[in-house]
Amino acid sequence: MYRNQQSTKTTHPHSATIDYNENPFIVIWEVTRACQLKCVHCRADAQTLPDPRELSHNEGIKLIDQIYEMNNPMLVFTGGDCMMRDDLFELADYAIKKGMRVSMTPSATPNVTKEKMEQAKIVGLSRWGFSLDGPTPEIHDHFRGTPGSFQLTIEKIKYINELNMPLQINTVISRYNYGSLEKMAELIKELKAVMWYIFLLVPTGRGQVKDCITPAEHEKVFRWLYELSKTAPYDIKTTAAQHYRRVVIQQKLKENKVQYGEIRYEDSLTKDTASAIDGLKRAPKGVNDGNGFIFVSHIGDVYPSGLLPIKVGNIRERPLNEIYRESKVLKDLRNPDLYKGKCGICEYRYVCGGSRSRAYAVTGDYLESEPFCVYIPMALRK
Repeated sequence: MYRNQQSTKTTHPHSATIDYNENPFIVIWEVTRACQLKCVHCRADAQTLPDPRELSHNEGIKLIDQIYEMNNPMLVFTGGDCMMRDDLFELADYAIKKGMRVSMTPSATPNVTKEKMEQAKIVGLSRWGFSLDGPTPEIHDHFRGTPGSFQLTIEKIKYINELNMPLQINTVISRYNYGSLEKMAELIKELKAVMWYIFLLVPTGRGQVKDCITPAEHEKVFRWLYELSKTAPYDIKTTAAQHYRRVVIQQKLKENKVQYGEIRYEDSLTKDTASAIDGLKRAPKGVNDGNGFIFVSHIGDVYPSGLLPIKVGNIRERPLNEIYRESKVLKDLRNPDLYKGKCGICEYRYVCGGSRSRAYAVTGDYLESEPFCVYIPMALRK
């Protein structure tokens, strides 16, 4: 039998117990939408110049204060290219001096100079993330829509290593690089990354359904990642791939010769799958969109995530904590029993739940079933 209500509390390695109904564990702030790259998958459909409506410096400071008051979650500056925001390091310095953990994911462009990387280290940035979407210039440069992007990225990464700053490499898995993942894994190792952050393409913004890998290929990627995680010298984390957790749990239980349906859900979290969830290096939650995760756009619009473009408020009109705690959309996302189709009856819905972003992108309904999952729930097999 399975529990009808999901526990809303979990532990996070950098803070006390978090109630995701009240506070997120991570806030992404799109500080600008300006970017010089022309990525074929761009969520933001970025533009070459900053939007005049961007949050001002004072509004940014106010936002940081609001974020800090929500149990001090991690803050990530993103874009566009966050390096195109003139006061970026002033904002980072302000947040870090408050005791916040701050990281950023700038685009690898000429804007990322040695001086700026050194400044980031002086300010106390906790991690630097670069995107690398292929092991060769042909794959990466095509994906990023900019010749020379691969070489520039490698050069910037090498300097980050010289500075001994923790490096996170972000990769979007799509039709363009599906056949090169083994080489990518080796390159991530050579580049001394501490984390490989993998995004499974969501067809939103410039991303297209035709660029996504198939449901069966998703499953193959997840099984491969699980095996890789046993030996890789870096952590592996996924986004828009909640069903990776289901695969990890299945594999762990299989190795321990335990059937998931033979144990109660609460036991599965505390005993048999505890090591599996620990292996994911993340909280034992399913959907993160609006459920421990929140996204603030360059003009203050608030979304469940950058990949789920349903506006739930604007911080110029209401405080972030009110939006996060009171939005009906966010409350829906936190309740797996509201999910439709096979996701709504799946025995893994509390630890997986499918990608709400991909469900929305493909069906127009954020509560619909994950369209790129091959798993058939036990309830449908009876």
